[in-house]
Amino acid sequence: MAHFTSSDGLSIYYEDEGEGLPILCLAGLTRTTSDFDYVTPHLSGNRVIKMDYRGRGQSDFDPNWKNYNLQVECRDVIELLDHLKIDKVAIIGTSRGGLNAMGLARGAKDRLLGVALNDVGPVIEPVGMEVIKEFIGRAPAAKTYEEAAAAMEHAFTEFSHMPEGRWLEEAKRHYKQDADGLHITYDKHLRDAVLAAGDKMMPDLWPFFDALEGLPLALIWGLNSSLLSPQTVAGMEKRRPDMIVGRVPHRGHIPFLDEAEAVAALHAWLEQMQ
Repeated sequence: MAHFTSSDGLSIYYEDEGEGLPILCLAGLTRTTSDFDYVTPHLSGNRVIKMDYRGRGQSDFDPNWKNYNLQVECRDVIELLDHLKIDKVAIIGTSRGGLNAMGLARGAKDRLLGVALNDVGPVIEPVGMEVIKEFIGRAPAAKTYEEAAAAMEHAFTEFSHMPEGRWLEEAKRHYKQDADGLHITYDKHLRDAVLAAGDKMMPDLWPFFDALEGLPLALIWGLNSSLLSPQTVAGMEKRRPDMIVGRVPHRGHIPFLDEAEAVAALHAWLEQMQ
């Protein structure tokens, strides 16, 4: 557990464990390093680095919520690599983390060894974004972890065949509980940033995906995903027929990355960089 100071003075939390191929895990929009707890045992033999974006988890909240954007987050990633004196890194990017990985491919490709995208591509389905806008920045109605777990199981019907106790694990990872109930683990003003970005026209992200050309590439796809469509996956495969695809049944947005299909895809991807 450690922190480094960003160029604009924020304390950014990261974890750095193991030796071998450096793998940087970039989490989803509202998530933290705990996003990768399930997959970490399957990455043994590698150097696994995780970070909390600014405004999330154990990193400082930014006094200017307009800095909660992909450009600043990518800058923080580069500064972390510089802090750790790592020239090149493989990235596993979950949702928002995958967008950041594509951004880095466009702007700092020389720092990348390869990219694995977890349920994200160059087209973000509007229905998936509407779901995110509905909950982001708001504390859950549930008052305990157990209540939150029950609510998740009821709400996320696109997930099934779950490991025993997984929703309770998720509730404990993504909320803090005290005498007043449950609280989110990120800056509530992240909602302002997302809603403000939603008012702008989304740029064409295909050039960002195409910037991954020449890098070992994997995609983990939850077959019930509301954010990543079959049409987008087909387009990605057409552009990158060498892309390793782990199709994960019984999962929506996002797979946990410990599913057999996800693990197999990640291992095949890692073999390309050994």
